[in-house]
Amino acid sequence: MNTETLPPASRPAGEELHTVGEVAALASVTVRTLHHYDRIGLLVPSRRAENGYRLYGYADLERLRQILLLRELGFRLDAIEEMMDAAAYDRRRALIAQRELLRERQRRTNRIIAGVDRALAAMEEERPMETTTMFEGLEDFDHEQYEEEARERWGRTDAYRESMRRTRRYTGDDWARIKAEAEDVMARLAALLEEGAHAASRAARELAEEHRCHIDRWFYPCSHVMHAGLADMYVADPRFTEHFEKRGEGLAAFFREAILANAARRRNAP
Repeated sequence: MNTETLPPASRPAGEELHTVGEVAALASVTVRTLHHYDRIGLLVPSRRAENGYRLYGYADLERLRQILLLRELGFRLDAIEEMMDAAAYDRRRALIAQRELLRERQRRTNRIIAGVDRALAAMEEERPMETTTMFEGLEDFDHEQYEEEARERWGRTDAYRESMRRTRRYTGDDWARIKAEAEDVMARLAALLEEGAHAASRAARELAEEHRCHIDRWFYPCSHVMHAGLADMYVADPRFTEHFEKRGEGLAAFFREAILANAARRRNAP
C-alpha cells in the first residue's frame, strides 16, 4: 500500500477527508510542496490519522486554493501567510479583489496578443505597423518615468533618499510582490466603491492604512500626515487620478477621503 494512501475504513466518520497524495493530485502540486506548507505553518492539515498520516478537510482545500491563487498573483509565501492569518482577512472580499486583478491581467494580456497579431499581419503583408497602435497593450503607469520629477521635487528629503536606498537592492521578484500588493489594495477599494460603501467606513479606512503600511514597508517611513499629503496629490495630479480611475470612476477621490478619514481617526485615537 502507498504510504500516503489510507483505505476508506481508516478515515474518521463525517467530513470527507483526503490524504496528502489525494490533495496533491486534486491541486496539481507535489506532495513535497504540501509537506513544506505544513512544515512552515502555511497549510497545516486539520486532522491526523492514528498512524500520523496527514488528513485534509474541505476548509484545508479552500485554504490551499487561496494560497495557490495568491502565488499566481505574485505573492511570496511569507506575505500570503501574514495576509491570510490577519484578523481582518475577509475571504469573500479577498476573492473579489483577486478576481479583479485577474481580469485586469486578462485585459492587458488580450491587448498584448492583439498587438502581436497586428505585428504578424504587418509582416505577412510586408508593410510597416501603424505607429499610433504599435505600442497598445504595452503601456502602463510607470513610476520610473516620473523619477526625474520626483528627484527635483523631493530629492533633498529624507523620504526620497530612503526610498532610493531601499529600492536599489530590490529584485524582480520584489517588484512583482510590490505591484501585486498595491493592486490588491486598489482592487478591494474599487470593490468597496462599487458596493456603495462610505469612504470613512471602517473597511475603507483599513485599506487606507494597509496602503500606508505598504509604502512604509517598501519605500520610506510614511506617517499619517505624509499619507494625507499623498492623498491630496492623488486628486491634484491628473496622472495619478487617471491611474486610479482606470479601476473605477471616482476612485481617486474615494481613496483620498478614506486616507484622510484614517489619518484623522489615528490622530484622535487615545
